[in-house]
Amino acid sequence: MTNNKKQIFLNEVTDQIRSKEAKNYVANELNYHLSETKRMWVEKGLSEGEAEEKAVEHMGSPTKLGIQMNKLHRPKVDWPLLILLAAALGLSFLPMITLGYLDSRHFLINKILIVVLGIIATVGVMLIDYRKWNKYGWLFYIMGIFLLVIIRLFSNTVINGLHLLSLGPITIEGLMALPFFIPAWASFFNHNKLKVWQFFLLFVFPIFLFLSLPSFSTIYIYFVMVFAMLWWSKFSKKIKWLVTTGTFGLLLLTGIVAWQFIQPYQMARMLAFINPEKYADGAGFTILKIQELLSKAGWFGSTSWGFIPEAHTNFVFVSFTYYYGWFLAIVLVLILSLFAARMMVILPKVKDSYGRLLLIGGMALYGVQFVSNIGMALGVFPLTSMSLPFLSYGLMPTVLNAVIIGVVLSVYRRKDLVFLR
Repeated sequence: MTNNKKQIFLNEVTDQIRSKEAKNYVANELNYHLSETKRMWVEKGLSEGEAEEKAVEHMGSPTKLGIQMNKLHRPKVDWPLLILLAAALGLSFLPMITLGYLDSRHFLINKILIVVLGIIATVGVMLIDYRKWNKYGWLFYIMGIFLLVIIRLFSNTVINGLHLLSLGPITIEGLMALPFFIPAWASFFNHNKLKVWQFFLLFVFPIFLFLSLPSFSTIYIYFVMVFAMLWWSKFSKKIKWLVTTGTFGLLLLTGIVAWQFIQPYQMARMLAFINPEKYADGAGFTILKIQELLSKAGWFGSTSWGFIPEAHTNFVFVSFTYYYGWFLAIVLVLILSLFAARMMVILPKVKDSYGRLLLIGGMALYGVQFVSNIGMALGVFPLTSMSLPFLSYGLMPTVLNAVIIGVVLSVYRRKDLVFLR
């Protein structure tokens, strides 16, 4: 009978709770507290049945408790982040309008579909319980590796030396493996069993696959993401410093050796970044052109048409600034910066270590794209293939960053549904 009374009590409490996830969380949490209270009464000399009855009575009114639990533990939506997403996606139409792409029905339909799919990806990932991913770290890792292998083996498109896989209107690149590596590395770092040698093997293997494409900008993003998560891992500080300094030392040594075999055109690209005027007829032309366009932008944009290389993709910030001016460009940078700022505000509120690692990975993945793209436009970062989150035209970059925001929203939604014991 006491078991029936306990179950009736739990049912009455959970009947007041709307969210299925919160129901399960509250039922498990109350079951734990009932067991602890029962054990206390048994130690005081009561029988099993009497102790359980006392434990149930100690909880008070199940209806009132259920109402309180419903308010406290219902899944939450981070509306500020969604508003920022809507603002960024809305602004992404402006460069397309100015460049005349929306005069074409094809580009207009594509852009609308890209934005819709981005929103669907964000909401879809948000609704998934991220806590279930923790035990599937190896599966996510294998899926990321599998995707890179498929792209390399079945690549049917090559753009600027980068191997891509085109499936009808969709073009898949190595960048799309990164959403799989975020939950994978979060899972690996969340467990104490990961050894340093295992870390290096797991870290290096995808880099060889990225090199086979080759996708150097993706390697750079992957590198920053993994090492940002490393510093939030359960490794000791000593291990973190040893791994970080050892890796950077190895990279420096590799760079020194590679410098001996560098091709003249590659040398010219590097030197053009330092002194573009000297290479104005070659590698420095694009850098100087960007500087010229930004200097002519003014506060409210230029009315004259100017040729902008990769105006809707890698240099979308340049075209945005040139045609709409520095005032709106600053507004854009502020909106994109607020994404990272919002993630930083959410981070201390997340009690779950796995959730925090996901946030750090997402923040690093988003931040490195944002900072590098803006830095590239302003001339403080070497020219490379790097999209500006949500502004650059293309399905894959939009979906990638939409998934990142979805992960953040999933963690935020369940930040109060984590067992503290």
